[in-house]
Amino acid sequence: MKRVVVTGMGCVTPIGNTVDEYAKALIEGKNGIDTITHFDVTDNKYTLAGELKDFDPAKRLDKNAIRKSDIYTQYALYAADEAVEQSGIIGKIDPDELGVYVGSGIGGFETFCTEHENLLKSGQRRVSPQFIPKMIGNIAAGNVAIRFGAKGPCIAHTTACATSSTSIGEAYRAIAVGAAEAIICGGSEAVINPLAVAGFGNCQALSAATDKNAASLPFDKRRGGFVMGEGAAMLVLEEYEHAVNRGAEILAEVVGYGTTCDAHHVTAPDPTASQVARAIKLAMKGNEVDAEKIYFNAHGTGTKLNDLTETTALKLAFGDDAGKIHVSSTKSMTGHMLGAAGAAEAIASILTIRSGIIPPTINLLEPDEECDLNYTPNTAVEAPIELALSESLGFGGHNVCLAFRACK
Repeated sequence: MKRVVVTGMGCVTPIGNTVDEYAKALIEGKNGIDTITHFDVTDNKYTLAGELKDFDPAKRLDKNAIRKSDIYTQYALYAADEAVEQSGIIGKIDPDELGVYVGSGIGGFETFCTEHENLLKSGQRRVSPQFIPKMIGNIAAGNVAIRFGAKGPCIAHTTACATSSTSIGEAYRAIAVGAAEAIICGGSEAVINPLAVAGFGNCQALSAATDKNAASLPFDKRRGGFVMGEGAAMLVLEEYEHAVNRGAEILAEVVGYGTTCDAHHVTAPDPTASQVARAIKLAMKGNEVDAEKIYFNAHGTGTKLNDLTETTALKLAFGDDAGKIHVSSTKSMTGHMLGAAGAAEAIASILTIRSGIIPPTINLLEPDEECDLNYTPNTAVEAPIELALSESLGFGGHNVCLAFRACK
């Protein structure tokens, strides 16, 4: 098996439109949640979300790319451009050996809603010929491949809220067995619109809070559901020797990937947490580290079932050492970026290894007594981290855990 490293990162998130902005905001505990501006929420039960701020696709994309793509694809291209730029890989790799694994939980939902409205109002002839190529869930991956001339494997995974973690994990596997020399991987999501908010709200998943500082509340007993977010996050994964030979800066090494399924319920996690714990153990395999030197970026949505399940899973995976691990939920700041969440949190995990600063779980003021681990409440802390784990859980019972270390 070949070693796999990270040589590029890019993101657009509710707390920053570059990795540098995102890193600074994470340490500061910046809250990216506020009143929805994408549509009128005057009579809406759910009024808060983690929207991107001051996002201008024209900074990295030309007018034609913007005109012909859904906003989720624009987010993906923007984040991928930053990651590829940092990696410096273009021109230094055979295009046949460069792949793209970019997924989305839902795809071009904004386009879907717009064109459906056109159909109802004006009839079939008013539906755009760009409808299908803007909407389908693989098109962000396809556009990223076109942009960078990546002719290797191009796959769009969909595992709900675990999507971009799956993309990273499967890219790691592919490079490890020699299926590609490098893969641009991650996820993108843009579904802060009336239909998606109504759908998630009516399945009792969303917080109806009106105070932005009391909305996304992982591990806090005041929690009432997750807060929707949006954005994209991308990594360039590369075979170690290829990266070294071309003189690339290595940001971290991918050292583990666990993926399992609860096979329990379409939305609720299995309360035994057995398969979540198994995903963690699979990612940990071969990575013996003192618990005090582990950072765990929790899925941490701020729903009671999620919080209890993750706490139980950590106890099953680490036993008496679970309380020594540094845990936090960066969704307390970004909201839930759905299919993009895992990649954004993987970046947060890599940043933590590099800085030695644990991002906080903000607004954790009334801890749930059943959630009794170290969730890094409210303020970032310094700690020498040797291993970072990033966990994602998705509707359908998808469980994914990624492991990263500094490259030695």
